[in-house]
Amino acid sequence: MSTTSLENKSRWPVWLCWLAMVLDGFDLVVLGTVIPTLIKTHDLGFDAVGATFAATISLVGVGLGALFIAPLSDRFGRRNLLVACVTWFSIFTIAVVFAPNVAVFSIFRLLAGLGLGACLPAALAYMNDYAPAGSAGKSTTRTMTGYHAGAVATAFLALMVIPDWRIMFVVGGVAGFVLVPFLWFRLPETLPAVVSLPALSPASGTHATKAAEPAVEGRASFRDLGRKPYPLVAAGVAVASFMGLLLVYGLNTWLPQLMSSAGYTLNAGLSLLLVLNVGAVAGLVVAGILADKHGTKKIVLLWFFLSAVFLAALSVKIQNELLLNAAVFVTGVFVFSSQVLVYAWVSQLFPARLRGTALGFAAGVGRLGAILGPAVTGTLVAAGIAYPWGFYVFAGAAVLAVAALVLVPQAVTAAAGKRTAVGPS
Repeated sequence: MSTTSLENKSRWPVWLCWLAMVLDGFDLVVLGTVIPTLIKTHDLGFDAVGATFAATISLVGVGLGALFIAPLSDRFGRRNLLVACVTWFSIFTIAVVFAPNVAVFSIFRLLAGLGLGACLPAALAYMNDYAPAGSAGKSTTRTMTGYHAGAVATAFLALMVIPDWRIMFVVGGVAGFVLVPFLWFRLPETLPAVVSLPALSPASGTHATKAAEPAVEGRASFRDLGRKPYPLVAAGVAVASFMGLLLVYGLNTWLPQLMSSAGYTLNAGLSLLLVLNVGAVAGLVVAGILADKHGTKKIVLLWFFLSAVFLAALSVKIQNELLLNAAVFVTGVFVFSSQVLVYAWVSQLFPARLRGTALGFAAGVGRLGAILGPAVTGTLVAAGIAYPWGFYVFAGAAVLAVAALVLVPQAVTAAAGKRTAVGPS
């Protein structure tokens, strides 16, 4: 196969994985857009406690999917898993429309999350299989722009259709069903083992080659992450992923309500949710470029630190609308790309045979933070102290992520058949 034909072929995986992340972005913010309406109207029996339960249980499903379903992509193939999971997610997203009460609503969200939870690590593992040498940062962050493009589109749709919240789930489910046949017919299973991709070496600017790794080195499992040199790496990225997703889901689920508690209007809160995710897209583009140029560790540490600074700043009410939007935009730039840089680093630290398992582990443990973030913020909302304490909690989580990642080695390499951890150069 010629290099040109391989590059042309690779355009379908790039776009299809990006679109799979759009669905993940929809799921990221859809509850945040409908919760204020559900609480206000008490539709299906919702109140603050019911909304917190629904947000929490849906994330339990996403976490279980990431932790236990995503690693199957290392055994049975990324394509098959993506097709099955998008189909499953779409079925139960449509089902939400017909929920008669909070309990059934929450069960359908739990089941939808099982499918969607595996999509993100499987899609990122797929894209890193295709990534040219030295471009893992850009490959991961650009794929994840779909995540926040989906969040932006969902927030924008909410501005048009809320308070008719059911339309939100109809659109999400139908979009998934439209994507499934494209995944099935246009997504190749994997690159041929004998093919190498030409790439530009970041250091020299000359062409380098990313050779394909052996397709099978035994079945990957979580036990591999407990063997040297991986335990310290796995622990550090797990803590950072936990804190990163606590921020991502906590903000996207409750930002409109937090701003409402601070005295802003509901429409202002929904608009700020959109602005937050527009900032995320911009941050992803910049973060990927800087990570490949300067090293992922340096950039992810800087990004989490700046996240803490700007989250703390949002605890001060800003009267000027332009300054408020600017502050939320910049917060989005750093908060969401911080979490994605963790995924990019995981893709660099672990070999291809463990990539899906390692990403599933990071995403699965991270989803525990995704559960805790909305649950803690929801508790603060119910207690009437969400503003400003919600932002203090978020800033503290970013600081803890910095502390965890400082301890992670710069890279993990294999030498003379024995893998060793390598510290900062």
